[in-house]
Amino acid sequence: MPKDLKTERMTLRSLRPSDAGLMTLYLSDDRVAKMLALVPFPYPPGAAEAYIEKILAGQHPTEVWAMDATQIGSSELVGLVSFKPEQRSLHYWVGPPFWNTGMASEAVEAVAHHLLEDRGVPELIASIFIDNPASEQVLRKLGFTPSRDHEAFCVARDQTVAVRDYALTLSALRSAGHSATTA
Repeated sequence: MPKDLKTERMTLRSLRPSDAGLMTLYLSDDRVAKMLALVPFPYPPGAAEAYIEKILAGQHPTEVWAMDATQIGSSELVGLVSFKPEQRSLHYWVGPPFWNTGMASEAVEAVAHHLLEDRGVPELIASIFIDNPASEQVLRKLGFTPSRDHEAFCVARDQTVAVRDYALTLSALRSAGHSATTA
């Protein structure tokens, strides 16, 4: 289970079975699904429950933090941030009601600090579809820099899509003016 992380507006915590309903709601929105490589659209019934069950049982090679904003009277699930240690890859998504709120930046910054500073991961890689300027803005604001372009298959779009990888080191995060926000 990942360590809980605190930010100004949220707690990044382990997934809970009760997160399945909001996960299904957000991932059933084609605007979200089409920006994620492995999420099918329409999102199948039971998929969120199965994913959460695998994560909680330790049967998935990914660490996942739920973005929980109940401390400010908001939703118990705003989105997810995940980390695949083998590839040093960081992934995230936010539900549409929380777009343009800074929640993604706040969560990604907290997880990046935790991984780079507390855990000593030398570099993080985040991949986005090139036609996703909102995610690009999140990454650039935190100090991620483009590292390579390639293509990947998007299940929801049923096609190959242009992808840009971004890299982040602790020194780049600090140079971008971001200090530790985790507790």
